[in-house]
Amino acid sequence: MALNYNELSDADLMKKVKASDSRALEALYNRYSPILFTLIKKIIGDHQAAEELLIEVYVIIWRKNHYYDERSSNVYCWLITLARNKAVDALRRKRDPSMVKEEYTDEYEDYFIIPRLSPEIDELDIQTAQSIQKNIEEALHKLTDAQQYVIYLGFYEGLTQSEIAAKLKIPIQTVKSKIKIALTNLKDNLLKGGE
Repeated sequence: MALNYNELSDADLMKKVKASDSRALEALYNRYSPILFTLIKKIIGDHQAAEELLIEVYVIIWRKNHYYDERSSNVYCWLITLARNKAVDALRRKRDPSMVKEEYTDEYEDYFIIPRLSPEIDELDIQTAQSIQKNIEEALHKLTDAQQYVIYLGFYEGLTQSEIAAKLKIPIQTVKSKIKIALTNLKDNLLKGGE
């Protein structure tokens, strides 16, 4: 009986990808490409560039899958963070011409693009993430506009705290405080929502 890759868990698919099984990579692509593409496009804002970055993300998954820590059992978080990091890096390079001149090396990719997840974080899979999406959106909408904006600037635009401070023309300590309060409120809102 032939193995049905669509029925395998994310962790089992990653084990097979690590064993150079291209059908497992294809199954991961089929499972995750819609959500990864949506995230990348939201960050980049360009359909064609998002398609190209999505392909680059899957090339990284294939070439650098040894960086995925099986102890975390958190394929979803690893893939989402990888796609976000790749998209934010592309956005920063687009914004800052001096970065384009920097050579994009394996070492750079290993350090800045590939996520290192702690095995201590809670496991999350795509089905669970989709089931709690509404709760997360509601929790975000309960934040003040300023709190939502600093989270947006950091997560989707990839701005550092210093860059956020410069953009908003406020002290960096204020930015740090706003981010800390926003994340605390977001956590509280999620806990009140039962997640």
